[in-house]
Amino acid sequence: MSLEKINDMPALQKGLENSGKVLLMKNSTTCPISHNAFSEYQKFAQDQEAVLYYLNVQEARPLSNEIAEMYGVKHESPQVLLFEQGHVTWTTSHWSITYGALQEQFNK
Repeated sequence: MSLEKINDMPALQKGLENSGKVLLMKNSTTCPISHNAFSEYQKFAQDQEAVLYYLNVQEARPLSNEIAEMYGVKHESPQVLLFEQGHVTWTTSHWSITYGALQEQFNK
């Protein structure tokens, strides 16, 4: 398992450069739905060799906004984005963030 917290765009860009597929979760530290989604994300991360990234929206809102603008993805929280070769190819949010959904998309 490897979860890495990011707080700025250079950290995200570094992660995107080093991997083919990259998962990023936008997490809210005050939302019960986000807490459940983050638990699913953590369980999924335990079974992966790749590094999975997350950010806490309350601590990195400018980064969250920048990601939404840069990649043309509406901001939601909780939200998971799958990057492939530097582009968002899949996104899901709220109760749709499940171990099964993450596994299906990441391991295609």
